[in-house]
Amino acid sequence: MINLLRTVVIALFVVTGPAKAEITNVQVLGFDQLNGWDDDDHAAALDVFLQTCPDMVELDWHRLCAMALNPANPKTFFELFFRPILISDGSEPLFTGYFEPEISGSRVRTGRFRFPVYAPPVHIEGRWPSREEIETTDIMKGRGLEIVWVDDLAALFFAQIQGSTRVSLPDGSSIRLGYAAANGYKYRSVGQELVRRGIYEPHEVSAKVIGGWVKRNPTDGPELLRHNPSYVFFAEVTKTKAHEGPLGAMNWPLTPLRTIAVDPDYVPLGAPVWVEKNGVLKLRRIMIAQDKGSAIKGAQRADIFVGTGDVAGKVAGSIRDQGRLILLAPIQRAYAMVAEAKE
Repeated sequence: MINLLRTVVIALFVVTGPAKAEITNVQVLGFDQLNGWDDDDHAAALDVFLQTCPDMVELDWHRLCAMALNPANPKTFFELFFRPILISDGSEPLFTGYFEPEISGSRVRTGRFRFPVYAPPVHIEGRWPSREEIETTDIMKGRGLEIVWVDDLAALFFAQIQGSTRVSLPDGSSIRLGYAAANGYKYRSVGQELVRRGIYEPHEVSAKVIGGWVKRNPTDGPELLRHNPSYVFFAEVTKTKAHEGPLGAMNWPLTPLRTIAVDPDYVPLGAPVWVEKNGVLKLRRIMIAQDKGSAIKGAQRADIFVGTGDVAGKVAGSIRDQGRLILLAPIQRAYAMVAEAKE
């Protein structure tokens, strides 16, 4: 998946989201209560739903997948076989965004491309090395674990937070790297460390600000990143083409602005959900819950996949909005959820 160590806003400030509440309210809505329902591209949403729907294990979802293959009217399909379910756990709704970074790199080390991207090592002396050990000692040398070399250490750092990246090579081709393993050290926020040192105020800190500071400080910059001992190792992803989205939790490519990461305790992976939110990126559309993440916790907590590259990153970093996340559940399941919540 695009491992949700990754959401930059979350990772910088270590927002963990709400714990699951003891009491959950479940309400069945009508489609006429979904703002903008008639204006969505239901066919586009259905195409994304069909990508991962066959991987859902419950029988009622399997039946819907079979009926979804050739519907005469995608909008009518959703209206006939689903019911909108608003689930509340008492916490405030929160939508954030995530993206796949893109970095320039090379298969060989050069003067420009000098920062290695490593595949996972076998445990060294029974343990994983810390970021500082990996970057400042010879512990990784001579093991043949370098996949590519990149030219931006801060960009690699944030790619590790996101858990996926696309690397553009000098010949114009690209490869995709996906999360393979982590060294097991607890994440420590470099944004908070910049604030602690008095370099920035909390409201000034962002991924862009941190990256710029690291570049302007060739000695102190790498040292700042080593404040976070956590380190993510990558593997080259060959299942998807470079122009497709990265793999999500269901091991299928993510679709920009149609894929959403959710808390599976409330929303089944693969399920369609209706998203209503304002802010810089205003949305009224069906999205598919194809991803999850350690920081995405709660019935009304979600992370929107925006896409790949710097533009997507800027949009993703601007998303921090309230709204409504509404599960589209098979009819029988929807009313069973209501009954269970009342027990």
